[in-house]
Amino acid sequence: MSVSLRLSRGGSKKRPYYKIVIANSRAPRDGKYLEQVGTYNPLLAKDDETRVRLIEDRVRYWLGVGAQPTDRVARLLDKAGIKERTATNNPAAGVPGKKAKERAEDKAKKAAEAAEAAAEAAKPAPAPEPAAEPEAAAETTEA
Repeated sequence: MSVSLRLSRGGSKKRPYYKIVIANSRAPRDGKYLEQVGTYNPLLAKDDETRVRLIEDRVRYWLGVGAQPTDRVARLLDKAGIKERTATNNPAAGVPGKKAKERAEDKAKKAAEAAEAAAEAAKPAPAPEPAAEPEAAAETTEA
């Protein structure tokens, strides 16, 4: 049986309150658990000392026998100084997807076309060139 340290939700609608429990990893979130080892109240201020309460010796025992904390519980344990958590890094998180890249390219192309059209409209009209025919007519009269 694989055991995990995880949160079990309590409280009313939009007022969450969590128990930190040791449970079978296949059991439902709010279902049966082996032992409660702490509480977590996310509505309290981050610097409030009652926001997270842990029974440290029981947490250390369960970690020692192989219980795996969920990501959120691992963050709480790291903040409490019980278990070091390695920071995760996802460099692709901020990269736009394929469709977003296509939309950006289309937008840039349309902006370039609009700028080019505006430049053409702003360009002064070329002065009309003097006609060559009157000069040719003057040369024929002199000869």
